[in-house]
Amino acid sequence: MQIKYLQNLNNFSGTILIPAFETHSKSLIPIEFHGVSVASKVFYGKKDSVYLVEKYDCTHVFIGIGNNSDYKTLKTIFRRIAAQQKEVFAKDIVLILPEPFNNNQIEAAIGGLLMGTYDIGHFKKKELHPFLVDGFELSILTKTDCDATIQKAFKIANAQLETLNLVDLPPNTVTPKYLSNWATENGKKFGFTTEILDEANSRIAGLEAFLSVAKGSDKTPQFIIMNYIPEESNAKTKHIGLVGKGITFDTGGLNIKTTGMVHMKCDMAGGAAVFGAVQLIADLKLPVKVTAIVPCCENAVDSKSFLPGDVIKSYSGHTIEIIDTDAEGRLILADGLSYLIKNYNPEIVIDIATLTGSSVATFGYECGALFSNNDTISKKIQQAGDEIGERLWQLPLWDCYKSDIESDIANVKNYSGKPVAGAISAAKFLEYFTENHKAWVHLDIAGVAFGDDEFAKSKHATAYGVHLLTKFIEKMAFD
Repeated sequence: MQIKYLQNLNNFSGTILIPAFETHSKSLIPIEFHGVSVASKVFYGKKDSVYLVEKYDCTHVFIGIGNNSDYKTLKTIFRRIAAQQKEVFAKDIVLILPEPFNNNQIEAAIGGLLMGTYDIGHFKKKELHPFLVDGFELSILTKTDCDATIQKAFKIANAQLETLNLVDLPPNTVTPKYLSNWATENGKKFGFTTEILDEANSRIAGLEAFLSVAKGSDKTPQFIIMNYIPEESNAKTKHIGLVGKGITFDTGGLNIKTTGMVHMKCDMAGGAAVFGAVQLIADLKLPVKVTAIVPCCENAVDSKSFLPGDVIKSYSGHTIEIIDTDAEGRLILADGLSYLIKNYNPEIVIDIATLTGSSVATFGYECGALFSNNDTISKKIQQAGDEIGERLWQLPLWDCYKSDIESDIANVKNYSGKPVAGAISAAKFLEYFTENHKAWVHLDIAGVAFGDDEFAKSKHATAYGVHLLTKFIEKMAFD
């Protein structure tokens, strides 16, 4: 999709997308645009309402956006238009940007239109979305100079679309090797470097916890390290580290899952969010250094699988008693965190993972669970999420929960065995491997990374975390 700007609608024929702020159902003043008048009794701009009028060889699509709609709401409204109104799209389409729209509203609207091109039917024969046809140009009619905002919206949406693809594609496609190839190719395209530790090199490095999870699969594990360094980097450039859970499929291991296994291709959604964020950070050329690690493997069932009761080593040197092989994500994150902190020592460390059902039980599908040992950083990332509708809520890391991970035989155990406080005990486990880093954040996104909405019939990816991480890092870069 390309963008072109119009000064007016003289001689234009095609589809006109017209955002309309809400008035009142009994307003005496109709909504008017381009010589088309719409009485309030049929349309008054109510959020999520749409009204079509054919006139002057144009299809006028009036889009109700309500009043004071937030970023996420606006983005969803415009995604819905692009996804569900394709039959009214002509070859030529113009989006009207009202004067009251600020940069955030413009970004949300453009991003939503592009997100609306996504189709989960990757293995179906299908027609291209009109916006994706070669040579398509979306015209923009506006009185403000918003090209930089529109280009940024494109980059955000493109990174989110990449993430949707990674999570929604099946596990026999998205293997650890597929993800390492993706990281290598996109590093060359967007401007970040990639280092891959395969099984042999991971063993040499001492990534024993990571390799223990991978033992039961015939898919070669890939420990992926990405580095983005801005062009103008110096000693004062902030350095932020990311770690994402990259379990490409989770059977639960020998503690095999009894329900919901069909959805376990989503267990790399935290890693996918990191991939998307690194792409976006590099694409936006943010003035911040980022080191990102995504340990990628399958948690499968085989005669070689690690066992409940095993005591395994980790990169940090700490030993781990395995209580439950389905608590595997925290094992690969432990090695990822230890490796990141020891070898790169970033100022801020953030890990993100679809980690526990406990976080879903607590928050449902409305927000992610946030844990941090740094209140300043915690508030900033929470604020970044609030601004774009990727919400977080903080849970405690009190020392009274430390007993949940204490082991008699090893330094620590990977699961409390209790039916309560699962998200917290998982966070306490990860904290153990942060080497007392002073600015660490853990995001448990099990309830928000994959779910149900109007854009597909089955559960699917949301790309949660891509914009959140980037928004936070952008704020820190200019702080």
